[in-house]
Amino acid sequence: MDAYVLIITLLAIVIVILGVSLFKWHAFISLTVASLFLAIFTGMSWDKIVHAYETGVGSVLGHLVGILALGTILGKMLSESGAGLQIANYFVKVFGEKRLPWAMFFSGFIIGIPVFFEVGILIILPLVISIQQATKKNLLLIGLPAIAGLSIVHGLVPPHPGAVAAIGIYDANLGKVLLYSLVIAIPAGIIGGPIFAKYISKKVVPSGESGLLKVDDSQNRKLPSVGISFLSILMPVILMVLGTFSPFLKKLPESGIKFLEFIGSPLIALLISCFSAFYFLGFRQGIVKNQIKKFVDECILPVGSIILIIGAGGGFKQVLIDSGVGETIGNMAQNLSLSPLVLAFLIAGLIRIATGSATVALTTAAGIVSPIIANMTGVNLELLVIVTGAGSLMFSHVNDAGFWMVKEYLGLSVKETFMTWTLLETILSFVAFICALILNVII
Repeated sequence: MDAYVLIITLLAIVIVILGVSLFKWHAFISLTVASLFLAIFTGMSWDKIVHAYETGVGSVLGHLVGILALGTILGKMLSESGAGLQIANYFVKVFGEKRLPWAMFFSGFIIGIPVFFEVGILIILPLVISIQQATKKNLLLIGLPAIAGLSIVHGLVPPHPGAVAAIGIYDANLGKVLLYSLVIAIPAGIIGGPIFAKYISKKVVPSGESGLLKVDDSQNRKLPSVGISFLSILMPVILMVLGTFSPFLKKLPESGIKFLEFIGSPLIALLISCFSAFYFLGFRQGIVKNQIKKFVDECILPVGSIILIIGAGGGFKQVLIDSGVGETIGNMAQNLSLSPLVLAFLIAGLIRIATGSATVALTTAAGIVSPIIANMTGVNLELLVIVTGAGSLMFSHVNDAGFWMVKEYLGLSVKETFMTWTLLETILSFVAFICALILNVII
C-alpha cells in the first residue's frame, strides 16, 4: 500500500512537470490536474475532493492576496520614481570604482527586498550598463553581483511571494523567517555575487551586446533623496521586525505591544509603506494622482498569475493531507531518517530543475513536505521555509524565463549563460542551504 501511494504521488509530480514543460499548460492548470489525479487515485471520496482543494487554496491565499498586491504596488512606485536608481548610485559613490562588485551586490540586495526579480533587473541594469560604458570593465564583474543580490532576496526573504506562501503552508513565524533569511542571504549572496563574479569575469567575456543599451532616462529627472529612497524600500522590513520584537519590550503597555504587532503584520506594514511611497515617491516628485492610479493598474494585472499558482499549490497540499498521502510519506521519511530540511531542499531543487519556476518549486515542495512534518517534533519551521526557498533557486536553465532575461540583457551566448547565471544560481542555492544547516545546529 505504501509503495502504491508513493508511486501515485510521484506520478502527480510528473503531471505538474509535464504539464508545464511539455504541454505548455499554465502552472495553475498543471497543479490543479495533479491534485485531482492524486485525490482520485488515492481513493478519496468524490464529495470530499473539491472541498479539500478549495480549503487548501483558501488557507494559503487568505493572508497572501493583499501582501502580493501591495508588494507589487510598492515595487512599481520604487521603479517609476527612480528610488531604486538612487540607492544604486549611492552605493557606487560609497564603495568607489575599485569595489564596484560590492556596490552592485548591496544595490541589488536592498532593491530586491520589496520588488520582484524581473522588476529589480529593469531598475538596476541600466545603471550597470552605464557604469560598464564609463569604466570599460567586464560587464559580468558589475552585473552578476547585482543579479545575485536580487535573486537571493527573491528566493528567501519575505515579503516575496514564494517565501510568504511557504510561511503560510508550514505555519512558520514570519518575523523569524525574515531575520534568519537576512542572516543567511547575505553570506550566500556575497559568495555567489562579488566573489564568484571576480572569478568568472576572468574566464568569460560576453560575446554579444547587451539588449538593454538604453540608459534609464530617470537620471534626467528629479530623483527622490537617498534617505527617502532607503526609507521607502526598507519601511516594510522595519515595521515587520518591530512587530516581531514588540513582545520583548517589557516597558510598553499591552495595548502598545498589540498596536506594534498590528502595524508589523505584513499586510499593514506594506499598506503603510505604499501610502508613504504614494506621498514621498509620488506627490512630492510631481507624480499626479492619475499617474499613480495608472501605475497601480499596470502592476496589479501580472500578480494574478502568481496568485493562481500559489493557490493551486495550497490545494495540492490539502489533497496530500486529506488523502493520507502526507502521513504515509512522513512515516517513510522517518524510517529513512532523512532530515526534513534535506528533504525539502532536494524536492524543491528537483521540481525547480524540471519546471523552471522557483515559485512552482517552492509551493509544490512546501505542499509535499508540510504533511510529512505534521507529526514530527523539533523541526525548525522557519529554516524549513528558507531551505525550500534555497532549493527552488538551483540550476536555472533553458526552461526558466530568468535564464533568457539574463542572457539577453548581458549579451551572453547560451553556453556563457550556463557558465555564469546557472552556476551563480546553484552557488546561491547550496551556500544558503549549508548556512541554514549551520544555523539549525546553533539555534
